[in-house]
Formats: sequence, C-alpha cells, structure tokens
Amino acid sequence: MPVPKLKRFLESQKVPYHTIHHSTCATTQQLAASMHVRGWEVAKATILRADGRYVMAVLPAPYQVDLEKLRAAVRAESLAVVPETEVRPLFPDCEAGAMPPFGNLYGMPVYLDERLVDDDSIVFNAGTHTEALRMAFGDYEKCVHPEHARFGVLPGPGGRAEVAK
Repeated sequence: MPVPKLKRFLESQKVPYHTIHHSTCATTQQLAASMHVRGWEVAKATILRADGRYVMAVLPAPYQVDLEKLRAAVRAESLAVVPETEVRPLFPDCEAGAMPPFGNLYGMPVYLDERLVDDDSIVFNAGTHTEALRMAFGDYEKCVHPEHARFGVLPGPGGRAEVAK
C-alpha cells in the first residue's frame, strides 16, 4: 500500500491510481526492470537545496539532474543535491530513497523534466521499495502543479553528463 499520506491525498482528490507490487528495488532503473517497463516511463525524485530551501526535481529514471539548467529554472544563486542522510527526515513516512514525486505533500516545490509530459501515465515509487503507483499524467499534474523545465541529462562515458535529446 502507498504511504498513508500519499494514499489519503490521492483519495481526497478522487484520483484513480493503480498500485503495483514488485520485488525489492533500490533504484528507479531496477524498478523499471522489475515491472518490465522502459526506464523512460518511470519517474524518480531528487531532492536539492536551492538558496537554502528544498526543492524536488522529477525526471525519467535514466536521467540525472543538470545542476546548471535546473538552477536557472529555479532561479537560484546556488543549487546542490541534498545527501541522503539529510533527505531521510524530510520524508519520515517513506523508506530511504523511495519518496514519491509529490514534494507538495512535504512542503517543497516540484520541478518536472519536460520529457515526462508526453506520456499518458506516470509510474513512481509509492514510498516503499516494493510498491509503485501508476496514474494518469494529467491527474499527477493537477495534484502536484509542478513547474516544467528541461534539466535532465543522460550519464555519458567516463561519468560525464551529456545533454539528452
């Protein structure tokens, strides 16, 4: 079952969703593989600090955040990925690293990579490493009201990031 906070929110919004039970997965790429879907269809959330405030970036599983592009979208002087030890207390009802892409439920703005906009549905961690949710993308957008930007990059050779098309 999704974490209670998320479940209550979706039910209060009368949003239909489908819970997908899967084997334990530590990464969204593993989640995609266990569900037999392409990584592009699975959204992951990354928490960053922009000028001292937390923001959530949501992007397709294979991508990484291009800090400079997201910094410009957030209109911040500084932007840095928050270490997992600092993220954990922000999502006390979620398993470490399994937070759903609903930063609005945790008091933070959400920035969505535009690559997810073209999909009919969105799949994401439901707060645990053994459950995911699938819901209509339009419903996700109505619930979260994310800001759209293009900030995802694919990891390149030698660990460098390359701009994804």
